[in-house]
Amino acid sequence: MRFGEVTLIPVNGFGTEDVVVDAEGRIYTGVVDGRILRVAPDGRRIDVLADTGGRPLGIEFFGEDELLICDAHAGLLTVPLGGGDVTTLATSAVGLDFVFCNNAAVAADGTVYFTDSSRRFGIERWRDDLIEQTGGGRLLRRTPDGKIDQLADGFQFANGVALPPDESFVAVAETGAFRVSRVWLHGSRAGKVDTLIDDLPGFPDNISTGSDGLIWVTQASPRVAALDVVRRLPAPLRALVRALPDGVQPQPGREVGVIGVAADGLVEREFRGEIADFHMLTGVRERDGRLYFGSLADPAIAVTSR
Repeated sequence: MRFGEVTLIPVNGFGTEDVVVDAEGRIYTGVVDGRILRVAPDGRRIDVLADTGGRPLGIEFFGEDELLICDAHAGLLTVPLGGGDVTTLATSAVGLDFVFCNNAAVAADGTVYFTDSSRRFGIERWRDDLIEQTGGGRLLRRTPDGKIDQLADGFQFANGVALPPDESFVAVAETGAFRVSRVWLHGSRAGKVDTLIDDLPGFPDNISTGSDGLIWVTQASPRVAALDVVRRLPAPLRALVRALPDGVQPQPGREVGVIGVAADGLVEREFRGEIADFHMLTGVRERDGRLYFGSLADPAIAVTSR
């Protein structure tokens, strides 16, 4: 299905990579210069809640009065909902510093599941990880007492994180593998990793669980044929491609997509196409029948009609 009516809400900064929406319809996002913004439903008021000093990506509500921020440079952070100082929860786990803290989901008991996308390449070199297929992404868990352990490893650019309504597994988007994997938390399958949905037509980025119970998966760009060719080259040739200026490396397309996936992997909703003046759709939230989108590159938030 094509996107219907979509309204753009401009913000005073670029790269609204992820979004979350409160009960009043206010939208929270982070932008490339490190600011955390709260945007009124009509876009007429934008409050700066904090400045992480880094590059905020994934954003979640954390308890009753905080936001949880995955910052690609500064690590796992919290910010008061009313604005104030940034608190650092973690910059490393299991003996390794975070290279690319990316996205998170918060369980009902306050446990945080979050991704570190790559062991080699930070956010400025995200294309390099897709070219090299390093398989260095990991899924981490922070319990309410502050302890962090590693649940799974070996993901191809571990990205978005979501929990189904029953919290039986953690869904992890693998951008470099065009799939969303499941890491089981309970029952006979606890600790096992399998696939929620595979062979996606685009690069999955952030994911989130909507008020409709579906796991919503962004696809920031269609697959890039040139990238598929490059990934099959010998290592020295891949290195040469990585050294090229960004303008001549394989580039994402303008078509974007989102799908709503049930816990059994069945796709129940799907939207695809181009949105005028909006591309690299990396964040999605569903609330009361409306979809809210963030972009890695654009100075706006996009909102669908009901």
